[in-house]
Amino acid sequence: MKKPKVEKTRLPAGLPDDETLLKALQSQRELDLSDLARMWGLKGEDRRLLRQRLKALAEAGKLDKRGRKSFAPLMSLPETGVAEVTETDVDGELWCQWGAPSTGRDREPKKAPLARLAPLKKSLAQTPPKIGDRIYVRFESTSDGWVAHLIKILDQGAPRLVGVVRKGKRGEIRLESVNRKEKDSFALTGPGLDALSDGDVVLASPVGGGTHRYGPKPAKLVEVVGREDSPRIASIMAIHSHGLQTGFQTSTEAEAKAAKAPALGSRTDLRDLPFVTIDPVDAKDHDDAVYAHADDAPDNPGGHVVWVAIADVAHYVTSGSSLDRDARDKGNSTYFPDRVEPMLPHVLSSGLCSLQEGENRATMAVRMVFDAHGIKKSHTFVRGLMRSAAKLSYEQAQSAIDGNPDDKTQPILDSLLKPLWAAHACLTRGRNARQPLHINSPERRVHLDKDGNVTRIEPRISLEAHQLIEEMMIQANVSAAETLEKHKTPLIYRVHEAPSLEKVQNLADFLGTLGLPWNKGEPPRTERFNALLDAQKDGPNAEIINEVVLRTQMQAHYSSENYGHFGLNLDRYAHFTSPIRRYADLVVHRALIRALKLGDDGLTDYEIKTLSDTAEHITATERRSMQAEREAIERYIAAYLHDKVGASFHGRITGVTRFGLFVKLDDTGADGIVPVSSLRDDYYIHDDVQHALIGERSGTRWRLGTKVEVELAEAMPITGGLVFKMLSIPEKADPSAPRPRLGVRARTGKGPERGRPGKKPGGPGHGVKNVKSKKTRR
Repeated sequence: MKKPKVEKTRLPAGLPDDETLLKALQSQRELDLSDLARMWGLKGEDRRLLRQRLKALAEAGKLDKRGRKSFAPLMSLPETGVAEVTETDVDGELWCQWGAPSTGRDREPKKAPLARLAPLKKSLAQTPPKIGDRIYVRFESTSDGWVAHLIKILDQGAPRLVGVVRKGKRGEIRLESVNRKEKDSFALTGPGLDALSDGDVVLASPVGGGTHRYGPKPAKLVEVVGREDSPRIASIMAIHSHGLQTGFQTSTEAEAKAAKAPALGSRTDLRDLPFVTIDPVDAKDHDDAVYAHADDAPDNPGGHVVWVAIADVAHYVTSGSSLDRDARDKGNSTYFPDRVEPMLPHVLSSGLCSLQEGENRATMAVRMVFDAHGIKKSHTFVRGLMRSAAKLSYEQAQSAIDGNPDDKTQPILDSLLKPLWAAHACLTRGRNARQPLHINSPERRVHLDKDGNVTRIEPRISLEAHQLIEEMMIQANVSAAETLEKHKTPLIYRVHEAPSLEKVQNLADFLGTLGLPWNKGEPPRTERFNALLDAQKDGPNAEIINEVVLRTQMQAHYSSENYGHFGLNLDRYAHFTSPIRRYADLVVHRALIRALKLGDDGLTDYEIKTLSDTAEHITATERRSMQAEREAIERYIAAYLHDKVGASFHGRITGVTRFGLFVKLDDTGADGIVPVSSLRDDYYIHDDVQHALIGERSGTRWRLGTKVEVELAEAMPITGGLVFKMLSIPEKADPSAPRPRLGVRARTGKGPERGRPGKKPGGPGHGVKNVKSKKTRR
């Protein structure tokens, strides 16, 4: 930091008294010992005495000591420094605090004054920080207190540690992390330890710079979040482990409660169109509705008109509002088996923004016209007012089409549902011609009782009703992207790049082990993948091929640049249909409002300038939510299976690594590991080309996709981990299969690190070799 200018006038020799010394410091933010000594012309012994005087004043609480030789007035801040965003006031403004708690044993945390974060400079396209972020700022003293001007965000939030309290016999308190990947142990520190009980689930912050070279690392207790035996603790642990923002700012809740439904005004009146919502049976919010009929235009025989109406969230959540800031920070809603952490307050997500049956609702709707082959001929967006004619579940709508209507679906079967299904048949012809990927990726649903205990776990059944809504939403998303490109309005795309050359080569190498040809030089196309999957769907390798093709694909994400959507085989694609639960869709709505001049609440210039940052941010929040959701489900399943240790289950190998086999159970979809150290019949070699563990002596193998029977050896509800014991026998050696080259042995379990099996204590099966074929060795 640049030193401040110091008064050069030399005062009479000799030490100043305390009052004079403190008065001199008041005019400066910070002075070091050399500056102060120079002010009074002090040298030698006088300079040493000055340092002692300054230290005494600091210990007495009359000034601040910064570093070894720097001093400053109380409650002052440096010109620039690192601060942490600590809170938001009722107006939605962020406040930060300079410095961080000391990690030394004899020092108290710094008590720096709070500074209000100045409005961000739109010209610099600054990304707004959030609570917990560490930022580099320039401090300014004003008549209203300290103001911090953002220079740079250093990192996003302080590290979080969620664990279970374990009390030792001697009273020591350890923390058992709920993260199964966390290998370190922690010792809790800080106030409030006496009130802790064994089994408490707590949130802690690891303390850096500790003096413990060996043994558990220190972690400061932050708060108690529950008990490990609580049925609903799985979701709470996932929320805290991933730092998910819960609840809303007071100003956000106030804006949501003040919202009112719009009058018709300049909106298009769509209330005479009989839209229906079709959602899961337990859905609380309904952000999309559909209506379809045969096209009566003489130039489109066999064609259909499909309407998709989406909640007009942009009307309520305007750019720069507190609602907008919270929605952007969250990025999306997060769904757990027992709860939802919504992107918008419930008064909006389940109220004014939900297309409830019989209620007038603001909407952004698109009218799409398809020819008899399911090819879209045209589309038109309108901002209107609609009224849903019926609220249906997927099962309810499907049952009616299958010939079993109930009292609600019988009156609308011929007039609404059958035309929808006819339009879907038309769109399916277009979908089949487009050839999106045919990968099968089954999902599981966890059912809970009123107390939060798991009652059953079952696969999600895909009905034609699901496919109908999915395809109509896809076409609406495509229409949004096409419209915005036509009007040259920037947008956030949902992109999915084609597989990388390396992944395609790995797929080709694997298919070669099965005797299936794959031309590496031909560019990846969905038609090629589909032809492979369809040709092998009834063969013995269908599941393993499906798994490997799935792993060959890239991960979809958001981008301000268009890279197309490989999985859907579309040139342009955006998310438009779920603005209640995805911020990306809200941005696309605002872009449409701006492009089509449908109001003054469209996308702003600042939002356009920061689209790239927004796309990167909401991609990160989406992946964070997906990981939290997955971990919560794993913990619920582990709790469900906890009393079934010793039972046997049928499953399939879904992962092969040098340290073991991952197995997914058929009935529950639970994932667990068979440690390689438990495969004691041979010493296994990991071949990543064949996706298999291969016995070094026998040549027998465990391959990806193989159906197996396992015994549950251990279930850990806290981490969601499951450990299995293999009951099946491996596949016999295939003389025609290539034998992998021997590589470097990798120590696993209790096995030997070097030497052939049986030559060291422990016998065969205690280790594994990790090898690559010649083709993939780099």
